[in-house]
Amino acid sequence: MSANNAPALPGSLKTNPRLGQWLRIGKDGFIDLAPGKVEIGQGILTALAQIAADELDVSISRIRLAPANTDHSPNEGVTSGSLSIQDSGSAIRHVSAEARSIFLRLASEKLGVDVDALAIEDGEIRGPNNLSTSYWELADPALLDRDATPGIAAKAVGERKIAGSSSARIDIPDKVFGAPRFIQDRFQTKVLHGRILRPAAVGAKLVAFNPDKTQALTGLRAVVRDGDFAGVVAESETQALKALTQLRKDCVWSDSALLPDQHELKQWLRSTPRETTVVNKKSNPAPAAAARFALEFTRPFTAHASIGTVTAVAQFSDDKLFIWTHSQGVYNLRADVALIFELPEERVIIEHAEGAGCYGHNGADDVALDAALLARACPGQMVRVTWSREEELGWAPFSPAMLVRIEAECDSAGTIVNWKHDLWSNGHATRPGRAKSPTLLAGHHVAKAWPMLAAGNMPLATGGGADRNAVPGYAFANQTITNHRLLEMPLRTSALRSLGAAANVFSIESMMDELALAAGEDPLAYRLRHLEDQRARAVLEAAAQRAGWAHRRKREGTGFGIGYAKYKNLGAWCAVIAEIDFTNDVRVARLTIGVDAGEVINPDGLINQIEGGAIQAVSWALKEEVQFDRSRITSDNWESYPILRFSEVPPVDVEIVSRPAERALGAGECSQGPTIAAIANAIRDALGVRVCDLPLTYDRIAAAMNAD
Repeated sequence: MSANNAPALPGSLKTNPRLGQWLRIGKDGFIDLAPGKVEIGQGILTALAQIAADELDVSISRIRLAPANTDHSPNEGVTSGSLSIQDSGSAIRHVSAEARSIFLRLASEKLGVDVDALAIEDGEIRGPNNLSTSYWELADPALLDRDATPGIAAKAVGERKIAGSSSARIDIPDKVFGAPRFIQDRFQTKVLHGRILRPAAVGAKLVAFNPDKTQALTGLRAVVRDGDFAGVVAESETQALKALTQLRKDCVWSDSALLPDQHELKQWLRSTPRETTVVNKKSNPAPAAAARFALEFTRPFTAHASIGTVTAVAQFSDDKLFIWTHSQGVYNLRADVALIFELPEERVIIEHAEGAGCYGHNGADDVALDAALLARACPGQMVRVTWSREEELGWAPFSPAMLVRIEAECDSAGTIVNWKHDLWSNGHATRPGRAKSPTLLAGHHVAKAWPMLAAGNMPLATGGGADRNAVPGYAFANQTITNHRLLEMPLRTSALRSLGAAANVFSIESMMDELALAAGEDPLAYRLRHLEDQRARAVLEAAAQRAGWAHRRKREGTGFGIGYAKYKNLGAWCAVIAEIDFTNDVRVARLTIGVDAGEVINPDGLINQIEGGAIQAVSWALKEEVQFDRSRITSDNWESYPILRFSEVPPVDVEIVSRPAERALGAGECSQGPTIAAIANAIRDALGVRVCDLPLTYDRIAAAMNAD
């Protein structure tokens, strides 16, 4: 409620109140829905269509989804942080409910009957004595050319028929049958093809540039140089690659040694200049401490490692720049591109196209600028740029390396009375559009170069960055949480799915297991006695019961572990039970997950998101680590940067703790931290050693066993 007690508009409707910007009802029998959130594999467009169809009383097949476009879509910022159902879903529910109300009033006037006497069935509005009209008959764009009205009542939970059911994903048929839905598969004809000449090392300068041999190649359309940015445009992908190979031979880069020593990463994290902030502190009387414990945990730099490399298409036409991209934030991208090209924002039009793999701030925004810089040399032509695997693994932003130190004090009964959590990390936020200085890769390389500023963090009140989930969800009498944000950023870092939550939950839950062991208690029981949140207790108990925790059977080389968190302390509750086998290496045999996301729009979609996050977390836990020397990334292929193989994917069993009357909560990233923690705790259970450094490889496990 606002200050004058008037109801406020929900979610993204606060900043995009025009009804017609979200919804258009046509005379052709279809409804065009235009959210500002984008599909990145999470099934959000299906869920949003379900919400609209439910409130409008139409079948979901009548809903057509328009891609986000800066020329006309609502500006919903970035599709990230598991906020789409909360922000976009609540807005669409309100818009659809108000549109239904508007059309019912108009039908009442047309038919001469009270609104209460009318019913809607798949867009047909029927009254007594066979009186009828329809959305399609009454359709007029002017009807929704107005701002939303606060206080509109949506349907009660019990009246919803489509939301809450597992509707089939609207994007899946094209993907299953090979239709060109992904941007990587679209724009194959009537386009030119570009490739980028990357520096030989981080920070290297282009000191010699000789394009003569390249310009003589067949099919070449342009060789582009702007400061340390260079690239080629050709008529085919093959010709572009050939031209890039030739240009690389004829260019010379300066030497550079700007990166830290990977083997001294913990020391580098602790010694780099930093900004220190106490993000949470609680002080209460408590029993005297009888025992003190301390552990340090690390997570390495981690790549997005999208299987489909990033792609974009750009065109300069009629004094406007058009870009097609799988960026998660088309409006934010527009802001940075407009700054770099010194164009008014309204002359930069960016449209979202689905991409194969885009979670967190990967290279999708960077490749959009690459395409635009090359397209400037070919006016009127569409230029398509796809990154190579080496670019994808070597030049996209990374998730920062993190060091976490936890100190805990317990009383004589094993109850935690004091908790201290310190973390060292670069920031997790260099997404475009959030600062006066553009953050796109090529923007740091062009002649009029923009500075590469140290990554920042979002406020903890909205989820945080490095400190995401650093504040434990347990009831400790005293706690101090401190974030040491590094002010130097030799490797470009930004948001990767779950941000700092993965490292923080891994650390917190690992320490909880150690404290349970020291107290001689079952890890589940120990957690439950430190939890006051009843919904937290419910997901832990649901996961444990489904996994058969109380009846688990210990065998040699097997282990069972628990991980729990409420994502961002604002989103969904999630608990994971992991079972692992260890022979020559760790194999995750099974994951059992309990999740409470409040009202669930599409149960199957929620399960898919929980499964996907858990599987990615298995890969992070066991395999992924960026490798580098003092000048460049060396893990630029699948051999040097392995990810989980399909043959290694464990069964994942998800139980939804149903709360249909509660507010819908973000759940897309809630399973990752708990999954990593559960695997680490299962290794501890199986082998009797605590491995504190990710990934949990055979070598690290062996080192821990030898040191024990």
